[in-house]
Amino acid sequence: MVQPAPSPAMDEVTFKSDTVLSDVHLYTPNQRHLMVRLNGMGQPVFLSHFKLLWSQDSLADSGVEGGDHRDAHTDNTPPAGTGPPESPLGSDHSHKGFSLQTGAHTASQEGSGAQLDEDGDLDVVRRPRAASDPDPARPSRDKVHPVILRQEEDDIIGDEAQESSLYSVIRIEHTMATPLEDVGKQVWRGALLLVDYILFRQDLLRGCTVLELGAGTGLASIVTATVARTVYCTDVGADLLAMCQRNITLNSHLTAAGGGIVKVRELDWLKDDLCIDPEVPFSWSEEEVSDLYNHTTVFLAAEVFYDDDLTDALFKTLYRLTHRLKNACMVILSVEKRLNFTLRHLDVTCEAYDHFRASLHTLEKLASSKVRFSVERVEATFPQRLVYERIQQLELWKITAEPVT
Repeated sequence: MVQPAPSPAMDEVTFKSDTVLSDVHLYTPNQRHLMVRLNGMGQPVFLSHFKLLWSQDSLADSGVEGGDHRDAHTDNTPPAGTGPPESPLGSDHSHKGFSLQTGAHTASQEGSGAQLDEDGDLDVVRRPRAASDPDPARPSRDKVHPVILRQEEDDIIGDEAQESSLYSVIRIEHTMATPLEDVGKQVWRGALLLVDYILFRQDLLRGCTVLELGAGTGLASIVTATVARTVYCTDVGADLLAMCQRNITLNSHLTAAGGGIVKVRELDWLKDDLCIDPEVPFSWSEEEVSDLYNHTTVFLAAEVFYDDDLTDALFKTLYRLTHRLKNACMVILSVEKRLNFTLRHLDVTCEAYDHFRASLHTLEKLASSKVRFSVERVEATFPQRLVYERIQQLELWKITAEPVT
């Protein structure tokens, strides 16, 4: 009797020609993960815990290996606007005797250009293993994954564990290994870099109205809502927006503690106007549109510059929205410079990144009688509070849009 071939486990990643997998999910422990459901498109949805590195103990527990991270800030009390793991994000409560040590990745000082061997091939420099590593069988690469829940007996986490990590863990539902059009359902390193900056510069967002474009899973919007007054978390696609709304609900204790409100709304960069049809899911009310234009002072976007047409659409959207705002605003953009070998150039290039930089330059040089734009790069020297590789190709850019007087 011929036995049928075993079917792959539901949580195994199956790669096809158009599969895209985030670096955050690429390197994961060899264990089963907690798949919580199937989404409307039949894709497995996983639940990941993103642990905030408030102390050195949590730094070690999260899998950050020695030698690649350093203590960037040590004090007897948390900085203004932050709290220890037992305190809500965005609170101003101090904790006697609590020593705050945040892990900051030591970035390489080498240039960002690709290293090529004598044949012109991309030469990947491997990071040497630490001599103190007690387990040489482990992979030599740093862990760049979120802490993914194991499928324990009955898949239950103790109430005590939940309580102790209530304000130090962000829970995010996401997919893995999606087609290109669904990359917003994954978590990307650029979003984690943006979250680090938000946690570091909470003063820029406190009490503000914030608009996030291409929010994906909503991670940055959730953290922003711990200090901001209102956050409009926007993207396109009913299934993606529904996932984003679930993540907002999963972390409502964080946003409620800071007093912020997150509203998940559709914002299509290819359309000139916001959808106000009440019959359409995640549409805008007229009151929300008015609030957006009258009070928004901060825009956010992370890892949305991978397609030239979408990059053009985003910059047109930024131009259009900033001209409708009542106040000056700041735009914070996170991008990863990805190196690819192209047959067209027969060389290693960064076409999507180069187009992004050209769009920044064009925006800054635009002659407008209403708004003046200025662009500057934000150096990624702020503390790292999430586990990921802060590689030198990760960049933050700030655009300031001011009315012309």
